[in-house]
Amino acid sequence: MCYKERNQAMERLNSKLYVENCYIMKENERLRKEAELLNQENQQLLFQLKQKLSKPKKNPNGSNNDNNFCPSSSASGKS
Repeated sequence: MCYKERNQAMERLNSKLYVENCYIMKENERLRKEAELLNQENQQLLFQLKQKLSKPKKNPNGSNNDNNFCPSSSASGKS
């Protein structure tokens, strides 16, 4: 292979690799944006879960689990 043919082959390969690299960078950017959206969604879901878990739990009869809570009238000082 002479110098000119080898140079043309290298230029074709270089062009092919350039186009492939552009495609990879574009796909990488798309995936980066998708990952950011998924991260935002995960953060929102985590926030909602933490809010849900921090709320006081209810007994099946509807009262709070707080052991200090006493619905009787004696707890308010009235007889």
